[in-house]
Amino acid sequence: MKSYAVGIDLGGTKILTALVERQTGEVIASVKKKTKKEKGPLNIVQKMKDAVEELFEETSVNKEQVSSIGIGAAGQIDRANGILIGAPNLDCYDLNIRDLIMSHFEIPVYLGNDVEIATIGEMKFGAAKGCDDFVCVFVGTGVGSAIVKNGEIIRGATGTAGEIGHIIVDLNGRPCACGAHGCLEAYASRSAIEKRIEGALKKGRHSVILDYLEPGKSITSGMIRKSIEREDELVTACVDEASDYLSGGIASIINFVNPKLVVLGGGLIEAVDYFYKNTIKKAKAKSLPVPASKIEFKKAALGDFSGVVGAAFLEDRKL
Repeated sequence: MKSYAVGIDLGGTKILTALVERQTGEVIASVKKKTKKEKGPLNIVQKMKDAVEELFEETSVNKEQVSSIGIGAAGQIDRANGILIGAPNLDCYDLNIRDLIMSHFEIPVYLGNDVEIATIGEMKFGAAKGCDDFVCVFVGTGVGSAIVKNGEIIRGATGTAGEIGHIIVDLNGRPCACGAHGCLEAYASRSAIEKRIEGALKKGRHSVILDYLEPGKSITSGMIRKSIEREDELVTACVDEASDYLSGGIASIINFVNPKLVVLGGGLIEAVDYFYKNTIKKAKAKSLPVPASKIEFKKAALGDFSGVVGAAFLEDRKL
């Protein structure tokens, strides 16, 4: 008999929700919505509820066949109580997502970090399948990571281990959404690249990215890719800078954690192969010779579905 779970990947710009068959990891159906964090946390919760309802309407699966709803959120998590403690990219703090969703559907709800769920997805069905010693790094609105040792995710004393985006790369550097200064995320995320490009455009620099950018719209990973393909100097320079910082952060992880494998994923990695390849090359060059000679890199295999597939397995608490 088939078993299903709902996986929700709650990100800074989009909410991806999917119905997943647990035996195979197959995504039966999915719904994507814009996060629109400016409308407040309760609106985000309502969007998640609406997305789950749409899944039930689109498929022949009803909630009695669903074992759980798993949610991965971009932020620090209290897993035991289902609370999103702090998520600067979502502007959510001390939000009890679990109870709000569970009271509506009367289905068990589990909460995890967004990169944690993507890591579970890649470990079970993706690039890290069969590997029990690796690090996942995902680059999108922010930069996040998860560490797997002996097949288990290392969560740390407070459950917040793996925050590579908040290692300090410049003591007096750029402000970060977390409130600190000089974090890797402020230099290597898609948001950081977007800010650098926008700042240069305001100063009068020319870029072909203007051919794709509509008034009031944000710069996307796809626009960045197209601009690099057209050899745009401004965009290429901003991406190169981000790659320099990200590769330094990954090299530090390689030296410190010494994993067998680094899996890179997220919207920017997925869309911009130039960024992915340059980051790998630079990370190897910056790492100590011995771990650099053994480290393997892979791109996340499940793409956008890494998170929703992993979230469907949050009920397996030992993962």
